Amino acid sequence: MATAVPAPAGSASPSEHQRRGRERGRVLVLNATYEPINVCTVRRAVVLLLKEKAEVIEHGEWELHSARQTLMRPVVIRLVSYVRIPRDTHRRKITRRAVFARDQWTCQYCGSRSNLTVDHVIPKSKGGRSSWDNIVASCAPCNRRKGDALPRQVGMKLLREPRTPSPTVFIHVASPVIPPAWLQYLAA
Repeated sequence: MATAVPAPAGSASPSEHQRRGRERGRVLVLNATYEPINVCTVRRAVVLLLKEKAEVIEHGEWELHSARQTLMRPVVIRLVSYVRIPRDTHRRKITRRAVFARDQWTCQYCGSRSNLTVDHVIPKSKGGRSSWDNIVASCAPCNRRKGDALPRQVGMKLLREPRTPSPTVFIHVASPVIPPAWLQYLAA
């Protein structure tokens, strides 16, 4: 007969660990100019802080403890020195999640938010490329209806023209749940 072993005093419960999970385990990294450039784990953020390569801009409600030190859990950090980011970082590999995030998880033909796939506006068989300006989020019914045709051939219109996403889209891909403390840094 198995008995439950009580958690050590001061330890978080399993539900608390789960609550602190994915959406709580990420830290927004800002360049020295306060431009959002990345999302990292809490562990990586603490390493940057301890090496004095970053400073805490926003912190969470709970603390991180080590044998010698206690730190407030970072939520947003800023790099101390400017890191040059190549201008074309937003031209990253096209992924389903990045397309969905760019299109706000909405079918670009009907506005549905369920059963999403990706669609080439100009089908590849008709010379369409796999590029940001030719791929959109589409619900499965719209994708089947459009098939291997151009949208105008089947009486469909795009709600928004596809475009290369802003770099902040990749922040949304890295952390689908955006903590409220990040919003002011992602608004620009």
